[in-house]
Amino acid sequence: MADATPQSTFRGLPLTPEQDAEVRHYIKKRKQHGEPWDTPELDAMLRDMLEPPSDDDAELDAAVDEAMAATERATAFVDETMDPIEAEEERHAAIEAEAMRGPRR
Repeated sequence: MADATPQSTFRGLPLTPEQDAEVRHYIKKRKQHGEPWDTPELDAMLRDMLEPPSDDDAELDAAVDEAMAATERATAFVDETMDPIEAEEERHAAIEAEAMRGPRR
């Protein structure tokens, strides 16, 4: 397969060879079924291909890491010789106390 360049890709867009092939496949399938191919779906597909991915995962990872750290700190307050129910209550209380303090910086 030839390299995809802006001159050879769909509408001259800076697509990778895989993206260009996906767009052309979509158009071919729509034409085979006698359906219009220049659709909002195609526009959305192209927008997804051209926009860089958001950094939502990094924010989520930071929140998960902070929650895990708070749980670990709370677990440190629980005495292993405690009754299991009492230990669970103490752990939840410690987690709530950690949550009220806010994220560590």
